[in-house]
Amino acid sequence: MDSLSVYHIQVNRAVQQRRRTYRAHGRINPYMSSPCHVEVILQEATEAVKKEAENPRRIGAKEARRNAARLKNGSTNA
Repeated sequence: MDSLSVYHIQVNRAVQQRRRTYRAHGRINPYMSSPCHVEVILQEATEAVKKEAENPRRIGAKEARRNAARLKNGSTNA
């Protein structure tokens, strides 16, 4: 029990239940309840996995041309 951790939680709407509520002058209105289905999945905790070294960001062709133009003329407005 101590080694369990939450793996997945999901809440779905269930079928509405109808009752009646009696109002003044002989009227009847619906008195609806809004139940739900709750799904909780627990899993035994596992060892943490080390994060891989971060890869450098890929630069697109358009951005590479813009960077090259900046280096040629030294201005920031390409």
